[in-house]
Amino acid sequence: MATAEGRTIPFVGPEQIDAQALETFGYQGPDQDIVTETNEFSAVCPYSGLPDFARLTIRYVPAARCVELKSLKYYVTSFRNVGIFQEHATARIAEDLFRLLEPKTLSVRTVYNVRGGFETTCTVSLPG
Repeated sequence: MATAEGRTIPFVGPEQIDAQALETFGYQGPDQDIVTETNEFSAVCPYSGLPDFARLTIRYVPAARCVELKSLKYYVTSFRNVGIFQEHATARIAEDLFRLLEPKTLSVRTVYNVRGGFETTCTVSLPG
């Protein structure tokens, strides 16, 4: 929980991220680059308690499974009230999806809205 000028802004910890929401379906076909993007990613800065908003881009080449998009939406939404640093959120999404999909390649990129004059972009590529 963070405080600012005597105000308390509640948020939950990363244990509330719902990786169990993620589902897959089988893929058999040629290598293809799958790109999924949303402007609706948000989490909470654990330092300030204020929301961070980002454009989230997930790019992967499937081996045998693809992520089901409705389940991905539920997973991404589970970050909404979680206090997590931007860099850790990006890494967590990449790690959860890599574990789930076991793709040939995967990258997760977040471009956070400007805060305090800084735009932050985080990218995790797996396997590293």
